[in-house]
Amino acid sequence: MEIRIETAKEKKTKPEDDKLGFGSIFTDHMFSMDYHPETGWHAPRIEPYGPFRLDPSTMFFHYGQGVFEGLKAYHTDTGGVQLFRPLDNFKRMNRSCRRMCIPEIDEAFALESLKALVKLEKGWVPKTPETSLYIRPTIIATDPFLGVRASNTYRYFVILSPVGAYYPEGFNPIKILVTREYVRAVRGGVGEAKTPGNYAASLLAGEKAHQAGYTQVLWLDGREQKYVEEVGSMNIFFVIDGELITPALNGSILPGITRDSVLALARHWGMKAAERPIGIDEVYQAHGEGKLEEVFGAGTAAVISPVGELNYDGKIIHIAEGGVGPVAKKFFDAIMGIQYGREKDPLGWIVPVTD
Repeated sequence: MEIRIETAKEKKTKPEDDKLGFGSIFTDHMFSMDYHPETGWHAPRIEPYGPFRLDPSTMFFHYGQGVFEGLKAYHTDTGGVQLFRPLDNFKRMNRSCRRMCIPEIDEAFALESLKALVKLEKGWVPKTPETSLYIRPTIIATDPFLGVRASNTYRYFVILSPVGAYYPEGFNPIKILVTREYVRAVRGGVGEAKTPGNYAASLLAGEKAHQAGYTQVLWLDGREQKYVEEVGSMNIFFVIDGELITPALNGSILPGITRDSVLALARHWGMKAAERPIGIDEVYQAHGEGKLEEVFGAGTAAVISPVGELNYDGKIIHIAEGGVGPVAKKFFDAIMGIQYGREKDPLGWIVPVTD
């Protein structure tokens, strides 16, 4: 498919890097294409960023049939722009599409169109360390119909946002509240899909955590509320007695790209690592025995986020003396180094956009 390009007549003022937050500023252009059963995915176009015109009965509004992804573009020290594991994001998007009854996209074309969009908007990629251009590919159901069924038509679009640190703390330990009052997902549901409803389900618990002075919620499994699953915006890792442990993917945990990157690097380095069920009681017992060395989250938005405090049923524990542990720091430096081109890419994750 040939991508039609319509450039914006008026360009926005680009913000200074030190004024960036997360997800509130958007670039001049976006990518869009549509799906119809008779023509498949068609009409790919780069066009000025702007609102959609959608019918009030659009099925996405009423039944939540949609999926999205999150990845970033990085400015390198040599002046180029590059992407980190973008094909893995499009593979995961298609996995979410299958679960949500949405027609899959061509992954190679999705990457080609993304590179074209980022290349056009390369001036929006911030240059200050730890800033980046956040990328949000999304698919929504667009049939104007009230009735519970899969839509026949869809819109795929990609928007871009220059961003700074996701958490106000930056690369400093955050405080996490473990919740048993609410659950995010159960096996057999849509927890492993990156679909908007999962995030809507997390909002109330997240608000209560913020009101109590905590940055995020740590979810337990939806059946027994016993096993650790993930944090609201990232997967979770524990270092217990020298071993790196993360909950095994079980159908209710999002298979994070950064999660997989941490595990791949751990294997590459010969580090002892395990994917297995881990109970919250096991975590607290390890802390009591002096074996819980570190806890950290891993996700596209924050990359690596050390955890300095856990609160479970009012039982508060502090990890790594409230500081950043050496394992979290090693992964943070390695992944960020690869993303920004400061370190060699030993596993073939980088896709250049411009030299």
